[in-house]
Amino acid sequence: MFRFIIILYLFFIKQSIGEEVLFENFVNNPQEKWEFISDQVMGGVSDGKVEYFKENDISYARMTGIVSLENNGGFIQIRKKMDFSLSKEVKSIKIQVRGNNQEYYIHIRTSGTILPWQYYQAPFIATDKWKTQDIKLLEFKRSGIMLAKKINPKNIKSIAIVAYGKEHEAFIDVNNIIIY
Repeated sequence: MFRFIIILYLFFIKQSIGEEVLFENFVNNPQEKWEFISDQVMGGVSDGKVEYFKENDISYARMTGIVSLENNGGFIQIRKKMDFSLSKEVKSIKIQVRGNNQEYYIHIRTSGTILPWQYYQAPFIATDKWKTQDIKLLEFKRSGIMLAKKINPKNIKSIAIVAYGKEHEAFIDVNNIIIY
């Protein structure tokens, strides 16, 4: 009986705490998994790059560049495709970032974001010190009314870190990205 109670307790604890899935820690060949994309793919003139560093046992990606609104542009981003399926129970994304005290975004693409300009977006501030941002999936806004109002985690196809929507100099470091 005692063993049964322990098993039940552990089952319910796991269900209430949830499971964390490491999406990226930038340790094992991130350059093979992440893609840099700018608005130049649609005629814009924003430009930038992504580089990978290790500092004090922290591996991270650094995205830098100039975001320009010329020629209907306005973004640079790094994006990684999802190489595993998520549980429908996923509720949040935790991301550790630092930067130049500017607003950046996480963009999520799903099996329902068919057109290149479709995504779900949530903002965060990258301060000059490492800080973990915890963004609930319910906080993501769809880019148009043709998309479902809520993200189904099982349908997530990629996650991107994006400098978007205003003319500015982008400088952001990204460490662990955890989905839970």
